[in-house]
Amino acid sequence: MAEQNTIAVPASVANLGPGFDTLAVAVQLYLKVRIVEIQHDGLGQLVVLRSSPPVPKENGVERGYHFFADRIHGGLPTVVVEIESDIPIGSGLGSSAAATIAGLRLFEQCSKPLPNASLLEAACQLEGHPDNAAAALHGGLSAALEDEQGSVSVVNFEWPEHIRFIIATPHRSLQTVAARQVLPETLSRADAVFNLQRIVRLVQSLGAGNDRDLREALKDRLHQPVRVELVPELRPALDLEDRDLLGVCLAGAGPSIVALASKGFDRITKMMERLYIESNCGVTIRNVAAEPCYVPALTLASRGR
Repeated sequence: MAEQNTIAVPASVANLGPGFDTLAVAVQLYLKVRIVEIQHDGLGQLVVLRSSPPVPKENGVERGYHFFADRIHGGLPTVVVEIESDIPIGSGLGSSAAATIAGLRLFEQCSKPLPNASLLEAACQLEGHPDNAAAALHGGLSAALEDEQGSVSVVNFEWPEHIRFIIATPHRSLQTVAARQVLPETLSRADAVFNLQRIVRLVQSLGAGNDRDLREALKDRLHQPVRVELVPELRPALDLEDRDLLGVCLAGAGPSIVALASKGFDRITKMMERLYIESNCGVTIRNVAAEPCYVPALTLASRGR
């Protein structure tokens, strides 16, 4: 999204339990890049006047901005920007993907609009996996597919408005590389079938309004069982019981944990807080809504028929 001279890109919650490297939903936390000045000097520098939090050593905005540099005759302009982000870094909420998409959008501001397919392909090359990038680019719920030639396509769905995300982010980070290193190289047939059954039920339940099925549909045997060693609060969070709790999952690679609910937010928040008190870890808990789709979205299922 771009509003006047500001580019705003949402955070995202990937995987949603069984949808590993496939599903992600954009949520209303944003990385914002405000363009202060564009200098058409052909030097292609990105000058950050101010960043909150400070720009990390690996600057995803800059990587995205320079990705298509060879498309500009005479070189990229130098851009002076201010960056502000509500997305905690190293939290499993797609901060890297948001920065990459912001950089690609910044390139568009200095050249011309590009097809979403080109932006997604670029983001996937920079990020290494499509889920967070697809949600950050399109909004809503994204389902990515990578074909045998490596091309990625996405279909988008509107997330049900009544289901919100209670996101618990511990005051410790977890690098995606480390979280991926613990993943198994192979999966048993039983576990593969388990996840296939639940990813289909998850998409159907979200579309048909079968909220009661979400708890079971969010279960996973591919990545969460091994990541409980890296995120000690995950196991007890998955076991939480409450009449208004629709389900719990790890946000991306973690360490943020997400609870889905349509009511009872204060009670569920307190339940989540207790987990971190017990593990002697500081935590920030946010109650956020999904970001609407920016592009025409498919209907998950026909309601009321």
